[in-house]
Amino acid sequence: MNTRSGFLVITISMATASLAMSQNAILAGPAPEKPNIVFLLADDLGFKDVGYQGGTIKTPHIDKLAVQGTRFDQFYVQPVCSPTRSSLMTGRYPSRYGFQVGVVRPWARHGLPLAERTLAQALKEAGYTTAICGKWHLGHLDHSYLPTSRGFDHQYGHYNGALDYFTHIRDKGLDWNRDDKPLRETGYTTTLIGDESVRLIAQHDVSKPLFLYVPFNAPHSPFQAPASYLDMYKHIETRNKRAFAAMVTCMDDAIGRIVAALDQRGMRHNTLVFFCSDNGGMNMVSDNGPLRGEKGLLYEGGIRVPALAVWPGVLKAGAVVKEPLHMVDMYPTLVKLAGGRLEQPLPLDGKDAWSAITGERPTPHKEILLNTSPYNGAIRLGDWKLIRNGKLRANYIGEKPQEDTYELFNLADDPYEKNDLSQKEPAKLKELQRRLNAYADEAAPANIPPNSMPEDFRIPAAWGHE
Repeated sequence: MNTRSGFLVITISMATASLAMSQNAILAGPAPEKPNIVFLLADDLGFKDVGYQGGTIKTPHIDKLAVQGTRFDQFYVQPVCSPTRSSLMTGRYPSRYGFQVGVVRPWARHGLPLAERTLAQALKEAGYTTAICGKWHLGHLDHSYLPTSRGFDHQYGHYNGALDYFTHIRDKGLDWNRDDKPLRETGYTTTLIGDESVRLIAQHDVSKPLFLYVPFNAPHSPFQAPASYLDMYKHIETRNKRAFAAMVTCMDDAIGRIVAALDQRGMRHNTLVFFCSDNGGMNMVSDNGPLRGEKGLLYEGGIRVPALAVWPGVLKAGAVVKEPLHMVDMYPTLVKLAGGRLEQPLPLDGKDAWSAITGERPTPHKEILLNTSPYNGAIRLGDWKLIRNGKLRANYIGEKPQEDTYELFNLADDPYEKNDLSQKEPAKLKELQRRLNAYADEAAPANIPPNSMPEDFRIPAAWGHE
């Protein structure tokens, strides 16, 4: 395998990719020396909200990617949005820089610390054209925190979560931007994000490798969808569940158009496409299957997500990776595949997981920190998982519990976390407590904005003003 001769893409079918390669190679021009990378991120998609996992929502394009690519059975993220995004962008656990509690609120006075080197910066240094289309959610306090100051050549989309899908308004401020300048346009955000991604692929100078990061805001609340997609799910009586399903299918169509754009440029054969969710789904609208818990919790349903990677001719079609991996691993894995530099002042928590992704070796992790905060935490060591104060949510900012509660699970025997072994396995309990406490001792102070808008909040100049 020559990883310097193609793009890194999580994609559809090998046969389709081969046909597209032969039909469209003339359109692509000379291939770059390094793989293109297209990273697709869903927002609040549950473990069973896609067809290939047995779900009932229509996701034919994602399902095709699953058939042609490699699926990940134990891929971990953080329990909510901003921490997962920061894990991808830094290769470092969120507790290293104060992102371990909640998300970056519109009124937050912090963002991803400027000392953190981002994935976009590392790939840009390696010669990539870099672009983000979608949800940033890593800070907007001033321009220095925005994507075009953090390694992205091009930005399109929004800075916050939970904006209106049609008006692009969040808390009375316009949150829609191109190249970090306010943009007023009409359209449904998921469709627009897909349109912009397609446009960038169509116009891309293929003499340079492309890193295209597409973090959709779908299917995060508010639960809104175009009428044509809502009509597909008239049989679902509950309004929000019907809208959620429609939002997922709309996102799936956008993904299909992005992959088709790669085909049309003759790029798909040398692109790595990766797809996953940023956290588990919310049980009120989503389906996490047999996994316990939901978004915001440290049980498997909150942090173990559907994930797949496609690179025709490089990654095995239909393969399943059962090794535990974490979003922090994507940073060193992608930078190394791109021929970039991993030496940096701030040490990485992520590991180069390419040999595990290809099925050649087991996970590079002895242990994976799932989170540690002033209120709760979780760690996985081999098949063992420890959860501290598991009923507290990721955005909890109340009083610290006077007494901690711990649950211990053996995920090999009990993947759905039904049998707490903390009383039966005291030695293993203490071992994992020591490891979790060590991470807690190393953690930076948590940046914790209030969960509700302060009365004196004013939209910052970097967001919503022309």
